[in-house]
Amino acid sequence: MEKATFGAGCFWGVEAAFRELKGVLFTQVGYEGGVTEHPAYQDVCNQGTGHAEVLEVTFDPAQTSYDDLLTLFWGCHDPTQFNRQGPDFGSQYRSVIFCHTMEQEQAAVVSREREDLSGKHRRRIVTEILPASFFWRAEEYHQQYLAKRESVWKGDNL
Repeated sequence: MEKATFGAGCFWGVEAAFRELKGVLFTQVGYEGGVTEHPAYQDVCNQGTGHAEVLEVTFDPAQTSYDDLLTLFWGCHDPTQFNRQGPDFGSQYRSVIFCHTMEQEQAAVVSREREDLSGKHRRRIVTEILPASFFWRAEEYHQQYLAKRESVWKGDNL
C-alpha cells in the first residue's frame, strides 16, 4: 500500500472523486503544509495556520498507479487558480501535491509539465509540488462529508 496527498480546493469534493477510483483503499481529509500543530477547521479557514485542505489517499499500486491518481487530480479542479477553487478562496484551497517519495515528486513534476503543455488551460498551472509534511486529520464530521449528506438526502437515516 502507498499514500498520496493532494490539495485541490474544498476537500469534500476531492475526497468524493478519489473514493470512486478502483484501487483506492482508504481516504481521509485533513490539513497539511502549515505551521500550526493540531489545527482546527476554523483556524485553517481564517488562514492563520498556513495549512491547505488536503486529501490523503491510501492506494494499492497493483490496482491503480500514482499516475492514475495524478490524472484524477488534474481533472477534479482548476490548477490555474491561485489560492482558490471556484467561489472558495484563500490559501487553504490552493492546488498542491504533497509527495511521500522521490518517485512521487518526479512523477508529479513530469505530470504538471505535461498538463501545462496540454493546451487544456488558458493560464499557467500554479500547483505546488512539495515534500509531504505532517498530515493533521480533520474533524470527524468532514470525513466522507458528501457521502454522509447523500445518505441523508436519500432518507437512509430515517
